[in-house]
Amino acid sequence: MLSSHEGQRVPDVTFKTRRDDTWADVKSADLFAGKNVVAFSLPGAYTPTCSSTHLPRFNALANTFKAHGIDDVVCFAVNDAFVMNEWGKAQEAGNVTLIPDGNGDFTEGMGMLVDKRDLGFGKRSWRYSMLVRDGVVEKMFIEPEKEGDPFEVSDADTMLKYIAPEAKAPEAATLFTKPGCPFCAKAKAMLDEAGMPYEEISLGHGITTSTLQAVAGAGTTPQVFIGGKKIGGSEDLQAWLKEAQPKVEPALPRQFLS
Repeated sequence: MLSSHEGQRVPDVTFKTRRDDTWADVKSADLFAGKNVVAFSLPGAYTPTCSSTHLPRFNALANTFKAHGIDDVVCFAVNDAFVMNEWGKAQEAGNVTLIPDGNGDFTEGMGMLVDKRDLGFGKRSWRYSMLVRDGVVEKMFIEPEKEGDPFEVSDADTMLKYIAPEAKAPEAATLFTKPGCPFCAKAKAMLDEAGMPYEEISLGHGITTSTLQAVAGAGTTPQVFIGGKKIGGSEDLQAWLKEAQPKVEPALPRQFLS
């Protein structure tokens, strides 16, 4: 039976991480002491829900969390440091601190270590998220104990609603770009400065100017869509950002550690 640790301190654990191709010990206090932290844990790197939804959405909302008093967003998984590093790079999850709980010590201390031998996974973490203030768990969202891998309450939007019910999540942006295009680089820089997450689709590998013409009604790059609506090129984006500036969260430095 999984139980909440609300009101309790997080386990005192030393994590074996890799930075710049060398081992680096990170302690629980390094992550939580004197900080407001949103943390979430998932069954494993490269697994479907973790890669398609759980980590990407926390990464997309990290700056919004930080604009509402959160110092860091941390992801735990019972995986080794090498796997976590490569997964973070593949996911372009630079807004989230990825921490490998390779031995499962932290997860076990949280009471969330579960047996997934039926899938060949061994011991893994149950899916959950939590708000931790100065090392003490204020709130936990634990997935219901059902068959499979439920994903109903530990998502980033549920946590954001708890922390800041009035907060508006940034709209998702999609850019069609072309290698070497200076206007594309300008558009990406503007979105980075505004703190807006974006998906980049580069021409090539089956994406052609004909595809772009069919989707955007134009063959030039970049072509920017925000919230599913076409904005246009870099100058159009600049005008849109100027108009929407009060609604867009400011950019904050990205952090990556695993």
